Order: sequence, then structure tokens, then C-alpha cells
Amino acid sequence: MKITFYGAAQTTTGSMHLVEACGKRILLDCGLYQGHRKEAFEKNRNLPFDPRTIDYVILSHAHVDHSGNLPQLVRHGFHGRVYMRQSTADLVDVLLRDSCFLQNRDLEFINKKRRAQGKHLFEPLYEEEDVDALMSLVTPVHMRTPTELCKGITLTFFNAGHILGSAQTVLDVDGGAGHKHRILFSGDLGQPNQPILKHYEYPQGADIVLAESTYADRLHPSAEDVEGRLKGYIDDIIQQKSKLIIPAFSVGRTQQILYFLNRLLAAKRIYPIPVYIDSPLSQKATKIYEKHTGCYNDEARQLLAEGINPLTFPGLKFVETPEQSKSLNDLRGPMIIIAASGMCEGGRVLHHLKECVSDPRNIVLIVGFQAENTLGRRLVEYHDPIKILGEEVPLKARVQTINALSAHADKKGLMDWFDGVKMDVKQFFAIHGEPEKVSAMVELVKEHGVFNAVAPEPGQTFVFD
Repeated sequence: MKITFYGAAQTTTGSMHLVEACGKRILLDCGLYQGHRKEAFEKNRNLPFDPRTIDYVILSHAHVDHSGNLPQLVRHGFHGRVYMRQSTADLVDVLLRDSCFLQNRDLEFINKKRRAQGKHLFEPLYEEEDVDALMSLVTPVHMRTPTELCKGITLTFFNAGHILGSAQTVLDVDGGAGHKHRILFSGDLGQPNQPILKHYEYPQGADIVLAESTYADRLHPSAEDVEGRLKGYIDDIIQQKSKLIIPAFSVGRTQQILYFLNRLLAAKRIYPIPVYIDSPLSQKATKIYEKHTGCYNDEARQLLAEGINPLTFPGLKFVETPEQSKSLNDLRGPMIIIAASGMCEGGRVLHHLKECVSDPRNIVLIVGFQAENTLGRRLVEYHDPIKILGEEVPLKARVQTINALSAHADKKGLMDWFDGVKMDVKQFFAIHGEPEKVSAMVELVKEHGVFNAVAPEPGQTFVFD
């Protein structure tokens, strides 16, 4: 048996790990690499293997850094089965169509410049018909229900508590002649006791573990701190009659923010002001969240039992058209605008940022991890002036961060999970983290009793008997 780490190795994006066992090739995730645009463009177009040789794909969750290259896999010859939870499949369908639209729109701009320069034109990474073809290959899998992929390999999903549908993957591999392994792939693990979703589980018996390390070197503030700080920022923009701009992923982060705003309003801790969700994708994702209430935790289900939808409140408005989106720039505050993308690398949040960051009364609130070489990271690091949509703009707005809203487990959460699964672990791989994060994870795992722990390099292969 072999495991090769192609993506999310020494970085947080492009999750892609290949397991070869029992004569089959199984891909764990197939995500888009996100970061510096030229590097991302090249990496995403050059898959490190022949898609026709892949037998199965197992998807941990719907975020595009884990799912976003699946249509290209199909476009270039993959025709096996893709296993995921049904809630993940519902999200993947809308996320990948949105990703396709955004990529092709960007490609039109790039090709216009290349045409003027007499250069050959680039083809799309994939088209919507490739998403159609992908969805026809999806096999939904229930939680904690063993599913035989082929003779000798069985898949079981366990809750990961990251976003709706997120799963930990357990592969039981029996290669015969006593060659047995249980592989546990964490996917992305949620922060314990986060809003809406159930806590992650502790799958037992794995001897090989692949685990995320996004925040292995830090602790998140408490959820109580989130509500208090949100209230403070909202009170501020009410006084200043200004805007609170929140770049947020359409899936997961947007719903968390809605949940906290609902709580603040219900407790009468803030005055009602207009809240605009400026993302058609966020609207679709929120409806999918409302459909799959079986994934909710006890607190959210209790609200539903009381007839309260935790994802809506008076004053919440979903913005439909680009024209309606741009018209928000002409309105006076106070108002909250929640818009994608979460790392500010595309989407409607860009024109809101371009219009708002030069006003010191406004607040830009960063509520999630910002990868290297993204606009979101440059905002957090306060690069002034800052380039947005090709134009340098003075950065005078206040940039704030709330890490407690992260859907990733912090150091304490990761070690709580690891202590719950480590009993039989003989080999540990720290993945999905920047170099200092995976190094921290390796040291933590050794401190917690598993000494055969490494942070694999991109393309590195490990062989098991």
C-alpha cells in the first residue's frame, strides 16, 4: 500500500492525497490550489497523475480547496465513483457551478489581453457540462455506515464538524496475507462547540492518520468573545453611520455569522440595522443548510423546535443581481455587508472593499483563515496602499479579525480529537497547514505519545507493508 501527498502538503490549499491499495487508486479530495494567481493557474491545470487511472474519489467536504478540481478530473477521463455525504453533494453542485462561472469569467479577461498580444488563448479549466458529468458519478454515503468500495477496501464516514456535510474518512484496507491497515483522514475538523453543527467524532482503531494542522500553533478566543466583539463593531458603525464589510465563505462562515447576529438581535443586545448577504451562492447554501437540519447540534435543533429559524432575522436581505450589489455602494450606513469570497480573491466583496477601504469610519472584519498571497492576507497585514481589482487604493478602514469564528479546530481542539483517536496510531501525517503549522502539529503529536509523525512534502510517497 502507498500514500502520495499531492496537495495540502506544507500548505492549506489544493487538498489531494492518493491511496494505492488492493490494485486500486483512491483519491482523497481533489481541491483547487488557491494563492498567487499565476502559480494557482499553473498548478490547477496540471494534475500530477492521469485521471483515467483513478478508480474512486472520496470527498471530505464541499469547500473548493477540497472539491474544486473534480470537474477537471472528469473532463480528462475519470469515470469512477465519487463518494460523499448527500448534504455535501447538494453543496458541491452549487459550489462547483459557481466556481465554473467565476473561473470562466476571469478567463475571458485573461484571453482578451492575450488575444491583443497575439498569444494563444487558454481553454477553461472545466465547463458546466463537466460538473453535470461529475454529479452523475456521485454516490451518497450515510454516516457510520460501512460501504465496500471493492474487495479488500471499505469506507466509513464520521462527522468532522467543519461545515455542513463535512466528514472524516476511514478506509479499512485488507491486502491479504495479514496486510491490514485502517487509514483515518480527518478532512477539516471543526472547532468544538461551534454554532449550528454537531461536534466532531472520534473514530477508533486507525494505525495511519492524516490530519489537518491549520491552527496547530494557536488557540481561538471563546464564542462569547465573538458575540461581544460583533456587538462592539456594530455599535461603532451605528454611531459612525458607516459600513461593516465581512468577507465570508458562502458555505459555513456566512451561516455562522447569521447565527450570531440572530442571537444578538434576539437578546436585544444590538439595534436592528440592514444586513445584506451579497452572494447568490450564499443564499443557495443557506437554503441547503436549512434543508439538512439533521446535521444541527442540540442548541440549533432546540431553536427549530421552538419555531425559530436560527439563520434568519428581521432586516436580513439577500442581494440578487450585480446591479443591486453595486447599488449598495451608494447607500449610507449603518449597514452590514457579508459577501464572498472569504479570502477576497474574487466575487462581489471586491468592489465593496474597493469602495469602502479608503474611509476610516468603515470596518473590514476578517472572520477566517487567509492563505498566503491572497488579498485577505494582505488586508490582515495592512498593506497600504492595497491593490484591489488592479487599482491601488489607500487602506484607511479599520481591519479587524475574529479567529473564534474559524470553522477549523485550534491547537486544543486538534489535540482533544487526537487524544481520542490515537490509541492504535503507528504513523501520523500532518497536512493542510503552512510549514510552521504542520511542524507544530508534528511536535504536538510526539508530545502526545506518537513518535512516528512527519509533515510530508508535496509529491512525497510513503509505502506500507
